[in-house]
Amino acid sequence: MDSAGVVRRAVAEFAAAHLDGSQVCVGLSGGPDSLALTAAAVRSGLDVTALIVDHGLQSGSSRVAAEASEAAAALGAQTRILPVSVGRRGGLEAAAREARYAALDAARDDHPVLLAHTADDQAETVLLGLARGSGARSIAGMREWNPPWGRPFLGVRRSQTLGACTDFGLAPHHDPHNRDTRFTRVRLRAEVLPLLDDVLHGGVVEALGRTAAGLQDDNDALDEWAHRVAVGAIHADGLAVDPLREVPMAVRTRVVRRWLSGVGATEPTHRVITAVVALVAPGAGRGAQVAIGGDPATRRVVELTGNTLTVRLTAR
Repeated sequence: MDSAGVVRRAVAEFAAAHLDGSQVCVGLSGGPDSLALTAAAVRSGLDVTALIVDHGLQSGSSRVAAEASEAAAALGAQTRILPVSVGRRGGLEAAAREARYAALDAARDDHPVLLAHTADDQAETVLLGLARGSGARSIAGMREWNPPWGRPFLGVRRSQTLGACTDFGLAPHHDPHNRDTRFTRVRLRAEVLPLLDDVLHGGVVEALGRTAAGLQDDNDALDEWAHRVAVGAIHADGLAVDPLREVPMAVRTRVVRRWLSGVGATEPTHRVITAVVALVAPGAGRGAQVAIGGDPATRRVVELTGNTLTVRLTAR
């Protein structure tokens, strides 16, 4: 099957599996992946609105956005250009991603948004998760369907989206940021994955994608187990520890994360969650506290009171 056929089939199969109607938005940058997705969505019979986020980070970004809009309109999609202001919190990549998702969410009018992440993007995400050491949830990568976000191309290679643009007669924009080796993800793409493919004799991108899919299934099962435990363990006074001591660590950690999110933890990071889980262990030090956030005047701490984890506010 030619590349155009591959991307059309990917969108059609995604729509049949996950969508209730024909109206969708597509996050369009003008690059090969998102342009191929826009074309495939239109040609699959979907009613497409292309949402083009202009981050304003490069000279001529408004021109690139306008050209992407014109290309989408020529394909038969409606278009909207969304200028955003990008901060610097967490680094440029993270801040741009935060601004982009916020703009897409605000503009989607309750319709699903299709994003053009490919199998190559998934492989990069899994490797980044491995490097962070933040557990199975991170290594599981991106989900094909996490409402309202849909990713029909997680089984499609980047070379195929570029080929599809050629098949469709489209001229995509090539973002210079995607070749800037100051960005970790670009170095993974340009240096690490090709080296792994060479050393392991190919198939690395597909193998990492299978790893992510398998971990997503495992995470779903553990999350469901944790939900059942949380229903009995979380109450108005705190989190009962006895039920947690009866389940594996993977479930215990998930219950603690859920509880912390509900009691005002600023960010239940891996470090904070691990410290709170340590309070559950038999023989944990009485009087031990774990800070979980707060404001300039007070802080929230978790402590073990009897057989219950409780939250207490203390003055700074």
